[in-house]
Amino acid sequence: MTDAAVSQVAPRRQPSPVFTAFRRNRFSWIGIGLLAVIILLAVFAPLVAPYDPLKQNILHRLSPPSAQYWLGTDSYGRDVLSRLLYGARISLSIGFLSVLIAMLVGSALGILAGYIGGVFDQIVMGIVDVMLSFPTLLLGLMVAAMLGASFENLIIAIAITETAPFARVARAPTIAMKRRDFVEAGRSLGFSPFRIMGVHILPNILSDIVVVASLWMASAIRTEASLAFIGLGVLPPTATWGGMIREGFENILNAWWLVVFPSLAILLTVLALNILGDALRDAIDPKARSAQ
Repeated sequence: MTDAAVSQVAPRRQPSPVFTAFRRNRFSWIGIGLLAVIILLAVFAPLVAPYDPLKQNILHRLSPPSAQYWLGTDSYGRDVLSRLLYGARISLSIGFLSVLIAMLVGSALGILAGYIGGVFDQIVMGIVDVMLSFPTLLLGLMVAAMLGASFENLIIAIAITETAPFARVARAPTIAMKRRDFVEAGRSLGFSPFRIMGVHILPNILSDIVVVASLWMASAIRTEASLAFIGLGVLPPTATWGGMIREGFENILNAWWLVVFPSLAILLTVLALNILGDALRDAIDPKARSAQ
């Protein structure tokens, strides 16, 4: 048989259903592209920023947007664009690390509670219900106030506020999954509970956890900005989006750019993450894919 005949007989590789769903949902690419641009600007901030974000120039304080300062300067004469780019590194790092910690801890607790059940499940879910009864910002405010204002403490505070949703999301499918035949087969073969949870249950519920992570990262960035606005964020002069809004609020009437541009940065980032989260949910959910 010739090579041409073999190529005709060989079946074509079918694209991934998740990729197909993304391709059909053209709106999702807007979120992906916008988020990619924001991340690239944050990573390459030292190369892109026109000025040192901490350098003060009192002679140019509160200068409006111009050819020299594209987004104006603040009350200390610091370039707003440079601080915005460097602030993206802090805000995105806090959002990513806090969600990562919450995802690891919350998912582990949810899987353990769902698999073990009984009294342990009741205790864990009781604590989760108490945490969920508090508004996210209020719980983060209490934890941040107790720990103090710093980069590390802010990550811990936000991670604590977002642990409960991951535990709740991981528990429900674990309860349904532990009754499946392949889990029962693993038990009959003598697999340890940790092997069953890590090798057989976790991969089957990981997609749900990833979707929640993308959505809650937007919430983490909003929480960081809110805590920074009330003085519980990263200490100045380090640039953060919430801190920039707080510093510019005093001059909002005569220097609108100090508040508007950091607010737009938060808005665009949260919008991109929400679009990405919705697209992931639609792509992973079989019912949503079949409806498209």
